Amino acid sequence: MKAFIFPGQGAQFTGMGAALYASNEKAKLLFEAANKILGFQITQIMFHGAADELKQTKVTQPAVFIHSVLVALSQDQQKPEMVAGHSLGEFSSLVANGALSFEDGLKLVSKRAMAMQQACEKNPSTMAAILGLDDNIVEEICASIKDEIVVPANYNCPGQLVISGSLKGIDIACEKMKAAGAKRAVPLQVGGAFHSPLMAPAKEKLASAIEATHFETPFCPVYQNVNALPSRDVASIKKNLIDQLTAPVRWTQSVQHMVKDGGTLFVECGPGKVLQGLVKKIAPAAEVASL
Repeated sequence: MKAFIFPGQGAQFTGMGAALYASNEKAKLLFEAANKILGFQITQIMFHGAADELKQTKVTQPAVFIHSVLVALSQDQQKPEMVAGHSLGEFSSLVANGALSFEDGLKLVSKRAMAMQQACEKNPSTMAAILGLDDNIVEEICASIKDEIVVPANYNCPGQLVISGSLKGIDIACEKMKAAGAKRAVPLQVGGAFHSPLMAPAKEKLASAIEATHFETPFCPVYQNVNALPSRDVASIKKNLIDQLTAPVRWTQSVQHMVKDGGTLFVECGPGKVLQGLVKKIAPAAEVASL
């Protein structure tokens, strides 16, 4: 079975989408629609902007979403039989499987980006990548830190787990992880503690927008970050999408379930090749490709 998988924030690069805009009329129309929906020329920043411009929260998430979705939608002859997205990529996956329109998906992603930015400003916080430790040891160390918020945030692949929390909490956790035998414990250059309780203000803002948005029953299941399980039920999809902001991304478990359910080819739609690398570490026998 063919799975389409969609990257999250961090996959952006200058020039993303420019070739697609020039070569595909359907994509070009949707790029222009995106400029109108967002109220600024995001195409100019995507195609020609400096890295610093692309890193702005109001730009990064919509840019990755637009590129990913338009790559997938331009493949008229290819339809996925299952989809999943890493964090932000879950919104892209829900357009690819027909649950959301491109326009509604982009509006939600833009609101999500702004809400997350405001939550970051309210609670200065960060994330760190922990390499070379078993998940259960990382979980135990996070749970042992009582006076600060520190939680597992991204289960990326075996031996690679990103933690999220307060600035002090992440410092303490990194020292404890190294003492426990982690190969590396590296603070990340991110705006805040994504996928942690510190994103609760963003979750509240996004919840009402998601509830008010029309979703269709998708033509194939989405394996959602919150529980790593397949769903075609609109009410469940909406709830999991809201919960995603404060819950960990269970990418390892999602890929494992997709393989168990018959997934053999994982096609990464959008910028970069990060997810292909993670899939090969999770399921070495799986085939990977990119669009």
